Amino acid sequence: MAGKPKLHYFDARGRMEAIRWLLAAAGVEFEEKLLESSEDLDKLRHDGSLVFQQVPMVEIDGMKLVQTRAILNYIATKYDLYGKDMKERALIDMYTEGVADLSEMILLLPLCPPDQKNVKLTLIRERTTNRYLPAFEKVLKSHGQDYLVGNKLSKADIHLVELLYYVEELDSSLLANFPLLKGLKTRVSNLPAVKKFLQPGSQRKPPGTEKTLEQARRIFKF
Repeated sequence: MAGKPKLHYFDARGRMEAIRWLLAAAGVEFEEKLLESSEDLDKLRHDGSLVFQQVPMVEIDGMKLVQTRAILNYIATKYDLYGKDMKERALIDMYTEGVADLSEMILLLPLCPPDQKNVKLTLIRERTTNRYLPAFEKVLKSHGQDYLVGNKLSKADIHLVELLYYVEELDSSLLANFPLLKGLKTRVSNLPAVKKFLQPGSQRKPPGTEKTLEQARRIFKF
């Protein structure tokens, strides 16, 4: 029997958190090999584990996969979270890319120079309430179903709900005018595997801090 997937990253959300969410939602137990220093990262690079010299990297099914989207697509396909046909997968990809656009803005916010942070926050709030959340609310309204595609849980729903948690952390009022999205968040959060992941003590990572950022700077040398 294959062992648990092993996740190589540092002890923070970053680009690995969506992978943690997807594995958890699929009910898959995983291990983490946390990078603690630049030497840990160099070791992975020198032993040939990182095709493009960067993490996240996930050991799964005898492979060492890098590139976040490739990892997510493999997991989604393996655990039946990627639609039933090409058309459904195209929609799932389209919605996932929309989630990624806004997630990237939030992910990079801590790296923003202090004098630009308020401008960036204003832009994120504007894009959240006028572009991205209205689009997803419209999708749910258009078909009246529980999930974004095919009335079945897919990686698009999981990534979107993860994003909604981040939006709430940023400003809880941003979800006020999106009842269908709030319903989706509740529905997905109450799935047993996701509910377990949301409990204290799980492998879900907390919001980043200055300490987290300093650790990232040490490891990745930026």
